[in-house]
Amino acid sequence: MVCSTWTKERIPATERDQYLSSGRDFIDDAAIRSALEAAQKPSNERIRGILQKSLAIKTLGLDECAALLNADDPEIVAEMEQAALTVKKKVYDNRIVTFAPLYMSSKCVNNCSYCSFRSGNTRAENRSVLSREQIVEEIRTLAGKIGHKRLIVVYGEHPDSDADYIAQSIGTIYGVREKTRNGWAQIRRVNVNAAPMTIDGLKILKAAKIGTYQVFQETYDRAVYDTVHPHGTVKNDYRWRLYSMHRAMEAGIDDVGIGALFGLADWRFEVMGLLSHARELEQRFGVGPHTISFPRLVNAENAPASAPGENAVSDADLRRVVTVLRLAVPSTGMILTARENAEMRRSLIPLGVTQTDASSRIGLGAYSKPENFQRARRQQFVLNDTRSLDDVVRQLAEMGYITSFCTAGYRCGRTGKKIMEYLRNGKECVLCKLNAVITFREWLDDFASDATRRVGEKIITGEIAGIKEIIPESFFRQFMESYDKTSQGTRDIYF
Repeated sequence: MVCSTWTKERIPATERDQYLSSGRDFIDDAAIRSALEAAQKPSNERIRGILQKSLAIKTLGLDECAALLNADDPEIVAEMEQAALTVKKKVYDNRIVTFAPLYMSSKCVNNCSYCSFRSGNTRAENRSVLSREQIVEEIRTLAGKIGHKRLIVVYGEHPDSDADYIAQSIGTIYGVREKTRNGWAQIRRVNVNAAPMTIDGLKILKAAKIGTYQVFQETYDRAVYDTVHPHGTVKNDYRWRLYSMHRAMEAGIDDVGIGALFGLADWRFEVMGLLSHARELEQRFGVGPHTISFPRLVNAENAPASAPGENAVSDADLRRVVTVLRLAVPSTGMILTARENAEMRRSLIPLGVTQTDASSRIGLGAYSKPENFQRARRQQFVLNDTRSLDDVVRQLAEMGYITSFCTAGYRCGRTGKKIMEYLRNGKECVLCKLNAVITFREWLDDFASDATRRVGEKIITGEIAGIKEIIPESFFRQFMESYDKTSQGTRDIYF
């Protein structure tokens, strides 16, 4: 009864409808489908003109995005992929940020047909929320043994994991500090993937020093959305979810993350939906999403819609998704997850990815108690890449990327509009390069295997040489002093 009452009172209509324009939301289905149809077989000259706009770090329009989605000349597709790499390097350099997902609850009032945590799945085991003691044990493993500095914490929609619980759990996470081989470690950035909330609820998260607030629309196709989110559930309300980011920004949360679950609907429509969402946020709040995620549907226990269907996304399709999103929203971070296998992740990263998870476990308590990870009925879905953070870091280094554990921007006030401005003009790229080297040095000394340390040292040597060429000598001396202090055991130095 409590859960039923809570569900009925979950959506105040005024906080959903206040953002509508003449009773309409910003996803214009007809305009999206018309743009996709009109952009059939675009000329190479048209595509090259669009690429120049992306290279100028400007958000594309729907017609331009549609043209990129429809390009089919192998030569021009190769040029698109090269431009995506160039845009990524221009804005984010050769850095890749790593994180881990931490599932805080498996209780949920919704019944999404692609999710094993759905309320109708009677086979699901261990329905619960983590206690304070369990959270501490998870963080001791994640921060003290693996070496993660940032998390995405994931909550089901349920009264037992409401805004107050989320805030308390964030406080617990930030409070854990563990000894390492040569210093100490803790989680420095807690991003949150949780259900849509009221503005008052989001203010509670803001006060708890939330990082990025993520809510994925799952699908922007209304008909499909209605099918996979049963009537009578909170999640069935398309517009309540669609305006989650608006309410977050109203509540003072600077950084928000959007995403779609590719495979539920036509992948081209989803890319256009994500761009529409990003443009709406830019136009209304002056800043677009901090991150965009593009998870691909994978199998989940007793979840009928998780099986590949008519909208299954091929590897080639996903490659185009990543390329076009990087070109369409050039200053936004892009997150690739362990839903993809190691080989696929390796192939997609050069197309513009900026963040990826590693050593991921998606069962409750699965880091401190691995047996909770090995049981399918305790997981939300099936992961395809379960490599350790050390393995992922080593592969990235072999590819020429430096793994950044930096969280400086968030603690220096470089969030929201400010960080997006810095990303567009190249300032953030320089600052992040310095912080990437310092935090990579810290992680190598505290956690790396010998094999990873060897390849990591080569990356650091090259990065320091590059830094010397781009900053004033006095600033370089200051940077090297901080680097040397880190080598000697000082932790959490940043610019």
